[in-house]
Amino acid sequence: MARRCELSGKGVMSGNNVSHALNRTRRKFLPNLCNVTLMSETLGRNVKLKVSAAALRTVEHRGGLDAYLLKAKDTELSDRALGVKKEIRLAQAS
Repeated sequence: MARRCELSGKGVMSGNNVSHALNRTRRKFLPNLCNVTLMSETLGRNVKLKVSAAALRTVEHRGGLDAYLLKAKDTELSDRALGVKKEIRLAQAS
């Protein structure tokens, strides 16, 4: 899973460089990805993820990794993040 945020699903976008003479050349807009270790309070362990800076701010705003994952859509999350979300649900149910 290269160049894709594991929490928000944000990936590479394409567009144009536009010069003063309006010449257009193709370019890529890369997401601002960071390798981070986030703490899960419910599981009591750390989780390593590749997350965009915007998603990291959203995790902090929502009150941590557990709250973010429980509110996030399954289609946006990576396989690793989905596994953590299922573990959190199981831990909260028991």
